[in-house]
Amino acid sequence: MQIILNGIQVGLLLAILLGPIFFALIQTGVERGLRAGTMVGLGIWISDVLFIAVTYAGLNYITPLKESEDFIFYVGLIGGLVLIGVGIGTLLTKPPGWEQGNIMPLKASYFSLWLKGFLVNTINPFTFVFWITMMGATVGDQGYSQGEAFLFFGATLGTIIITDFSKVALAKYIRKWLTGKHILWIRRISGSALVIFGVVLMIKSMF
Repeated sequence: MQIILNGIQVGLLLAILLGPIFFALIQTGVERGLRAGTMVGLGIWISDVLFIAVTYAGLNYITPLKESEDFIFYVGLIGGLVLIGVGIGTLLTKPPGWEQGNIMPLKASYFSLWLKGFLVNTINPFTFVFWITMMGATVGDQGYSQGEAFLFFGATLGTIIITDFSKVALAKYIRKWLTGKHILWIRRISGSALVIFGVVLMIKSMF
């Protein structure tokens, strides 16, 4: 039971962090609604599942990558460029129907929304460092068995899914009080945040 509680605590810690994932979920939830926001979340969650599986299977081989300057540099550089690109694209476009404050029919495919969530999470070096650190601390240092690791990471991931879905649902709920200008400003804030995160990521990877 304590292992599950520990996993929930870690999931809640991630839930309160303001990062590119948070802004991607809120923006999509406000502009496109619950289903579209959930598709972005699904991309994020599948990315996390893959990270957990890969770090568990190759813990001894992957751990040195965390200390590799070349790995951090190239991942940070590529990840930063992708975030900046997505952010600029968000800034230069306007949500359909923003003048009336209405959500227009979804033009983007569900796959593109899923891919957005998957890429935003996957190219973020913090995601890799976080999961490899958690894996090293639980399976490596504390000697969690396969079953205990399943409970811990299952509780962590379950908490992440619930909190991410809650963010999207809340964004959709508050949208009915927003005017077109509010929706446009949310997009601008989200795009600016992604650009800032991308620039910071590149600077950190270089120095």
